[in-house]
Amino acid sequence: QVQLVESGGGLVQPGGSLRLSCVASGSIRTMNVMGWYRQAPGKQRDLVARITSGGSTNYVDSVKGRFTISRDNAKNTVYLQMNSLKPEDTAVYYCYANGQYGIAVPFSSWGQGTQVTVSS
Repeated sequence: QVQLVESGGGLVQPGGSLRLSCVASGSIRTMNVMGWYRQAPGKQRDLVARITSGGSTNYVDSVKGRFTISRDNAKNTVYLQMNSLKPEDTAVYYCYANGQYGIAVPFSSWGQGTQVTVSS
């Protein structure tokens, strides 16, 4: 019942930047953890970054110092600012969120994914 829609992916050169956005919609009561995962061809889906409702963040080691996750609770939106991009960042990036919808029903939802390609 809660839908997540990502945007902002694309093709960039190494060293470039992109900002991904993910907007949640539906009968949302509360949003708890929001995050970004990525999956390269032939590989598993791995956590990139996550942020709690209180603003605490976690990052995979490979993106620390380059990526920043943030959220706008009023807009039910999570962002991923990606700087100093490397070819190994190439993947489909998926938005994730959990929380409660309706009267108080837990949810855990994924977006459809957005392609990020870093290539010269």
